Amino acid sequence: MEGGGNLESSIEQLLNVEKQMRLSGDVAGTKKAATDILQLCFEARAWNTLNDQIVLLSKRRGQLKQAVTAMVQQAMQYIDETPDIETRIELIKTLNNVSAGKIYVEIERARLIKKLAKIKEGQGLIAEAADLMQEIAVETFGAMAKTEKIAFILDQVRLCLDRQDYVRAQILSRKISPRVFDIDTSKEKKKPKEGDNLVEEAPADIPSLLELKRIYHELMIRYYTHNNDYLEICRCYKAIYDIPSVKENPALWTPVLRKICWFLVLAPHDPMQSSLLNSTLDDKNLSELPNFRLLLKQLVTMEVVQWTSLWNAYKDEFENEKSMLGGSLGDKAAEDLRQRIIEHNILVVSKYYARITLKRLAELLCLSIQEAEKHLSDMVVSKALMAKIDRPMEIVCFQTAKDSNDILNSWAMNLEKLLDLVEKSCHQIHKETMVHKAALKV
Repeated sequence: MEGGGNLESSIEQLLNVEKQMRLSGDVAGTKKAATDILQLCFEARAWNTLNDQIVLLSKRRGQLKQAVTAMVQQAMQYIDETPDIETRIELIKTLNNVSAGKIYVEIERARLIKKLAKIKEGQGLIAEAADLMQEIAVETFGAMAKTEKIAFILDQVRLCLDRQDYVRAQILSRKISPRVFDIDTSKEKKKPKEGDNLVEEAPADIPSLLELKRIYHELMIRYYTHNNDYLEICRCYKAIYDIPSVKENPALWTPVLRKICWFLVLAPHDPMQSSLLNSTLDDKNLSELPNFRLLLKQLVTMEVVQWTSLWNAYKDEFENEKSMLGGSLGDKAAEDLRQRIIEHNILVVSKYYARITLKRLAELLCLSIQEAEKHLSDMVVSKALMAKIDRPMEIVCFQTAKDSNDILNSWAMNLEKLLDLVEKSCHQIHKETMVHKAALKV
């Protein structure tokens, strides 16, 4: 195009063609006229005119859905060709306003919002980018590819974590079921039946399902680290460890397996932790990390662990985690590790002793009497252990936890004894009455 006047006259001619096509209901003709107008504006680099024409064409009376869809898709190709960031934002906002509330361009709108959020994030406006992304609920989009949906939700979660909005991050993460990553994608896709909505192909920049699985679990590790939920962090690392590409490469699985071992030791003792601990010990790869195998072995062996010697042996390994994948184990990790070792030692003592003095217990745990009593009390409160402390005598009595059958059996025994007593009492009363009556007759 040589000049502005020439562009305007060309657009005017095409607008008349578009009107004729639209009024006669010619879908293909209307689409071509509308996209040709946009192409003219783009070739002339008239960005303001392009924005104006998009709005004008979309608002024309009885405008066809197909024409609006074609215009939005055409204009989206021009976004990366814009000369500067302001023009780019202006074009995205124009397309966003045109596609707002129109279900037939919902996928395009989601992609536009994602582009705009990326620009805002690049400018350091994390909160604004997170707010933009939260406007879109992609899980309701039937025509969007599954991987694109997951990638979009993961971006929402990441931005919430970046702005430290942990509550919303958790709510958004629940939109993704971890089971979705284990579906076998190699199976042939069913051909859609006639009348079914066609699912669009995911864009080329969307990662594969297994890559998304790794990103999802890495984000969840960030979330659980905030709460110091060590068992859940361990389960996330276990899921990353089970990804085939990770398991096949020693350089990738070594740091992950180290993290699994550390977080298993840091997690409080419960059935899930015991199950993971035993399954990790059975892992052949653990023989490559003899130090960590020994660490886990100490936790399953019913022997008291000396904290100072353990810390001296593993202090360097603990510090080395900072340079490994996933970074350091957290500010409280060393303190929590000591806590877990104390809890392990108390459980060991409870297995070997029915009654023990507080002084002897404190000696075995290498603690003061007050500290030993505090840790023991905390374990009783959390129901990890059953015990009673006679404080004046300073004696601890460990009790075995009874299951429901034992409790019911003891109740049945007590009831039997009670009924037996009642029967004997009735018999004695009856006997006394008969003797008394006989004495009166005489």
